[in-house]
Amino acid sequence: MSSLTNKRILLGVTGGIAAYKSADLVRRLQDAGARVQVVMTAAAQEFITPLTMQALSGNPVHTNLLDPAAEAGMGHIQLARWADLVLIAPASADFIARLVQGQADDLLTTLCLATPAPIAVAPAMNQGMWRNASTQANVDVLKQRKIHVFGPAAGEQACGDIGLGRMLEALQLVEATASLFVSGSLAGKKVVITAGPTREAIDPVRYISNHSSGKMGYALAQAAVEAGAQTVLISGPTQLAAPERVECISVITAEEMLTASLQHALGCDVFIAAAAVADYRPAQIAVHKIKKNADAESMLLELVKNPDIVATIAALEKKPFTVGFAAESENLIAYAQGKLTRKNLDLVIANNIADAGIGFNADENAVTVIDKEYQQVLTQRSKQQLARDLIALIAQKIAD
Repeated sequence: MSSLTNKRILLGVTGGIAAYKSADLVRRLQDAGARVQVVMTAAAQEFITPLTMQALSGNPVHTNLLDPAAEAGMGHIQLARWADLVLIAPASADFIARLVQGQADDLLTTLCLATPAPIAVAPAMNQGMWRNASTQANVDVLKQRKIHVFGPAAGEQACGDIGLGRMLEALQLVEATASLFVSGSLAGKKVVITAGPTREAIDPVRYISNHSSGKMGYALAQAAVEAGAQTVLISGPTQLAAPERVECISVITAEEMLTASLQHALGCDVFIAAAAVADYRPAQIAVHKIKKNADAESMLLELVKNPDIVATIAALEKKPFTVGFAAESENLIAYAQGKLTRKNLDLVIANNIADAGIGFNADENAVTVIDKEYQQVLTQRSKQQLARDLIALIAQKIAD
């Protein structure tokens, strides 16, 4: 079930007594790592309330095609694009017939026409309705159109009949849903990544910082999500938009980044310290703006050492697989190897910031990956592709 981590499931609920099982299905999908939004037909609301589904999913339930608030932003199209899978459970005989006909007379059928995502239906109806030639012909059409059909199961039905027509149980549907997705190399893992610079205030106007853009850390977060990981990005100030499906925590100072890192590193599997953390901060922060002294040609600023975030994480009793970055302008390999040993890291990613084409703010990078046993050079490529290659390498390391 770990292959549902970060997956977006749009659950459609149609009219039928099996709608009560949809409540359990929401929770089971979430337990498997999926994010769930619910769309209900008018008939479904006669069997279970939208309030119940909202409470379980944690999201507003969508019921109306012509909802003025939603339509102002083309809400039905946004939902159709949001989904990685549209799962209709239960799927009544009426809904299956309307889906085959390509009708768009309510929100759910409209979404099914508009979505680029795969669609799956879990039929639920009386055994006589299921056996009917019209229903069987409709199901055959769905299968020809590559729509997945989960079930139905056989057994006693609410009306007292016995036979095929029962909706599969929630766990069976979760397993069937998960089987549609390829499990990523980090599926079921939690990855925490730091990114960007930190800022250390001198006074209310000025601060100490560096040229880090955060591009490498953000690309790593996106690659980790693509690999199926639950991903937390702890970011200093940047101009970048947080990647989708990433929990992004904004910080400013090194001490704030340390606090967030310690909070989220507990229980995580991989910690990647891609942030460019200021090594020092002013010993005192002036309450008011420091005025320029016209008679003084210089001023002294006392600095104190900031906490070493990656070394602190690597020193935890139950430390995650800990990856550091070594951004150097000289003696790249020697300094990176020293950092690996001195800070008890599992891996160091070394890059030469003296090369303008791959330094701070560049869109490409080239690195040398170093651990206690080997070195591997990853030649210049986009930071997005490099991030995918690094995540694949890290996934292989933790799997060995």
